[in-house]
Amino acid sequence: MSLTEEAKKTLIQEALQVRENAYAPYSTYQVGAALRTKKGNVYTGANVENAAYSVTMCAERAAVFSAIAAGEREFDSLVVATRNGGTPCGSCRQVLSEYGLDIQVLIVDEAGDIKQETTVRDLLPSAFRSGDLAE
Repeated sequence: MSLTEEAKKTLIQEALQVRENAYAPYSTYQVGAALRTKKGNVYTGANVENAAYSVTMCAERAAVFSAIAAGEREFDSLVVATRNGGTPCGSCRQVLSEYGLDIQVLIVDEAGDIKQETTVRDLLPSAFRSGDLAE
C-alpha cells in the first residue's frame, strides 16, 4: 500500500515530534518512529539509551512493541526520523520483517525531508522468517 502525500506528511510530523522525546544522553542521536497499521492507527516510539548499552531500545522497535501491546499485527508503513536520515539498525529490520517485508519505510532527516523511500524487503534481503524454522 502506498501512502498518500497527506499521509506521508502526517507520519513524518508524528516521527519528528516523538523524536524530541528521545532519551539519548550518550550518543545524542535522537530517533523517532511512527508506525501505521493497515487499519490506519499510528503508534510512535523514541530511542531510549542506557548506560548499559546493550539494553538500549531503538525507536522503531519501541513503536512496533507499543502497537503489538495494543493488539495490532498488520502494518503498512513506517517513518523513521533522525538527524541525518540514518536507516534502521539490523535488529529493527529483523523485528519489522516479522510483520511483513512489504512495509513501506520512509527515512527522513531532522527537517522532515525524505532521504529514502524503501521497504523492509529492500532493507533486509534474505530475511530470516518463520518459514526458516520449519522442520
